[in-house]
Amino acid sequence: MISNFSELLKAAEDQQEPQRLLFLFAKAEKTKKKKNKSHQKGTISPVMCVDKLPSEITDFDSFIVEADSISKEWDFMLTAGLNGKDGVAPTTEEAEPYLNQMTNQLANGQDISQFVIFDREENPIDIMSN
Repeated sequence: MISNFSELLKAAEDQQEPQRLLFLFAKAEKTKKKKNKSHQKGTISPVMCVDKLPSEITDFDSFIVEADSISKEWDFMLTAGLNGKDGVAPTTEEAEPYLNQMTNQLANGQDISQFVIFDREENPIDIMSN
């Protein structure tokens, strides 16, 4: 399991084919206040998405500053990698349908367990659906 953003970048760079990373930023809304913070319930809504080559990202903090310059209204970042072909990374245009798919999966309450998820402090997050 990937435990931090640096590991995510390293894993993307170590793939046989070049990768394009897909990021979906989402906002959490609690449905009920719970005393047990490890098992809170609520909804997660898409806020914005972006795709980047691993080489375009220096580190987590810089990436978050860039994201916050667009919108600070997010709590989680869902990530996935998109494989290139024949030594060429996918283009932004090729990534767009996959970003739309990620957004739709989240918005429709579908399983998002295949994504690596981080909070704003770079903590890996395990989100379970009901």
